[in-house]
Amino acid sequence: MVTLLYNNRPSLRPSRALSAMLADMLREPQTAAAPATLAFVPAADILETATGFELHLALPGVKKEAVTLDFLDGQLVVSGSRLSPAAAAKAAAAPATEATANGNEAASAEVTPEAPATPKFRRTETSYGQFSRTFRLPETVNVKAIAAELTDGILRIKLPFDTEKVTTQHIAIR
Repeated sequence: MVTLLYNNRPSLRPSRALSAMLADMLREPQTAAAPATLAFVPAADILETATGFELHLALPGVKKEAVTLDFLDGQLVVSGSRLSPAAAAKAAAAPATEATANGNEAASAEVTPEAPATPKFRRTETSYGQFSRTFRLPETVNVKAIAAELTDGILRIKLPFDTEKVTTQHIAIR
């Protein structure tokens, strides 16, 4: 049996072949492996401490105004959205266009830099769009004391134990 090897750049040194391959890759946009979705599921970590549970959700690039927390029927629902760079550029350009369309003299008299062009994706590995996660909470959690903060792209939700509820009790037999 004969094995054929194909090398379309035999005359180039390995470093030049790699440079040429990278140049080809960056010149033409890559086709997406999967079609872009309008929703994603953020990664979550659940920790248990002596005082309660901690829920950490990875939400890089999400503003706290875009996240909502709701408690419904024993479940904590975390939902929101993350805009893609193209959608964010369109949203930023929309108020400037509305001001000039409405004939606002003060807005049109000011010199403003042109709105940045919509970015052209070369490769997309990050998910954008709507997200929602639902977590069933145990009855040992004090719902009224739940606290949340969003820093460095991590949403930290503290779920303290309810010290007034009795979860275990030894019953003496008479």
